[in-house]
Amino acid sequence: MGIIDNFYYNINPEKALKRETARYKVDMLRDMGFKNSGYDEGGASKRKNSMKGWPAKSKSPQKDIDLNLNTLRQRARSLYMTAPIATSAIKTNRTNVIGSGLVLKSRIDHEVIGISHEEADILEKQIEKEWALWSESKMCDNNRQHIFVELQQIALVSWLMNGDCIGLIKYKDATPYMPYQLRIKLIEGDKISNPNSYGYSIDLSLTNEKNSNRIVNGIEVDDDGAVIAYYVSNSYIDDYDTHKEWTRVEAYGELTGNPNVIHIFEAERCEQYRGVPFLAPVIETLKQLTRYTEAEIMAAVINGMFTVFVKTTEGEDDIDFEGVEEELVDGLDKSSYELGNGLINFLKQGEDIEVVDAKRPNINFDGFVNAMTKYIGAALEIPVELLTKNFTASYSASRAALLEAWKSFRMRRTWFANGFCQPIYELWLSEAVAKGRVNAPGFFLDPLIKKAYCRAEWNGPAQGQLNPVVEVQAAALKVEKGFSTREKETIEMNGGNFDSNVEQLALENQKMSKIINLDGGTTNYES
Repeated sequence: MGIIDNFYYNINPEKALKRETARYKVDMLRDMGFKNSGYDEGGASKRKNSMKGWPAKSKSPQKDIDLNLNTLRQRARSLYMTAPIATSAIKTNRTNVIGSGLVLKSRIDHEVIGISHEEADILEKQIEKEWALWSESKMCDNNRQHIFVELQQIALVSWLMNGDCIGLIKYKDATPYMPYQLRIKLIEGDKISNPNSYGYSIDLSLTNEKNSNRIVNGIEVDDDGAVIAYYVSNSYIDDYDTHKEWTRVEAYGELTGNPNVIHIFEAERCEQYRGVPFLAPVIETLKQLTRYTEAEIMAAVINGMFTVFVKTTEGEDDIDFEGVEEELVDGLDKSSYELGNGLINFLKQGEDIEVVDAKRPNINFDGFVNAMTKYIGAALEIPVELLTKNFTASYSASRAALLEAWKSFRMRRTWFANGFCQPIYELWLSEAVAKGRVNAPGFFLDPLIKKAYCRAEWNGPAQGQLNPVVEVQAAALKVEKGFSTREKETIEMNGGNFDSNVEQLALENQKMSKIINLDGGTTNYES
């Protein structure tokens, strides 16, 4: 209690009580919210000077993402075409996630179907041969340009660059050399847009007047948020030379329940219907780094040029000298003095020139760019060693970087296989069974039996080896101790096929066993 409070307490107790009551109320109000508490002391603080200039606001996924999606796409594409680090980030994913293609390995659940393991093995090989007939032909592509593994590569790069990729399911007439009618038409996400929308404006409140469903950036959803249909435009948003038309494509067939649209995107938030470009979190950093790199390159180029400036005492224009012709920026402009390789410029009377020493190359350039590349790689889940293809660290450090990168590669491979390869495979297998090219009793009678027939694995390129001897020994030990199988280790080591290896080794051993008395002795090979 202070001096003033003591004074009122002794002279005017009623006044002292009012002061104490008021002080108590103020303390309560402070405790209720006016006083910093919890996150208000840190990340949610609005009083700290470091936070006052940060009016961060986040709304629905549609407002946060869809309203900015076109700008993000344009900038991500620009970076892919002009920024080496951005190009590396996308191509590194393509090479490691898809590589030469995700290969089908049929895995029929023979217990559900009621057949033996041997019978299932025979059927699996038949299915894989029929699948190769379709997938290794350009007829699988609606545009007849790519085989299926190439469609995988295009679809993944399109997702990384644009945020999503669309695969339209189509059927064309069978031909004598292609019995299957299934076709895949890939389009970029730009062509999925709201009907009658022009330019980059997006109406988030558009509805289908026939059923009152919302249309969210080209995707029709019902009251529960389930995807009902897609609106496919015949041209891009900013293509004003084409008369725009939109086709409503139902997401799933009404009779079969099969997908009519394969929508590939990675959702980050609940109730998100459109994807975000892979480079979105680092667009600004990549652009600034590219500008800095270009400036350093230009400074180094200028610093490497040898240019002579000749001063004239009388200001004579006619100089009896002919230099080497160079490509000039503006050769007709006499007031233009240019730098070049071995270039000579004549100055007029009274003119002078000062050259700023650029001190290039910059000794700090490599360190700064490497630090920023680490920063970018962390956001994209790609270690700097893999992003720059520069392995200078120790074996342990390089292997740790590869293992960390392959966590994200395997995640994206699984996601892509489940979202793109598997649905298309199931559509194809349904057609193969319907046409009688694959014998699968009960396929259309029970969804569980159909699922058992459709079980499959999608194997892609292996991780690679930094020390093959050590890693092969580790793989052999895992098989010996029962922690893994020969088939799994074959896939992990080089992406191969164990069954094919066994068949080929049997043939090779049979041939090698016939070789005897080689170099005066007998060569012994295990059969």
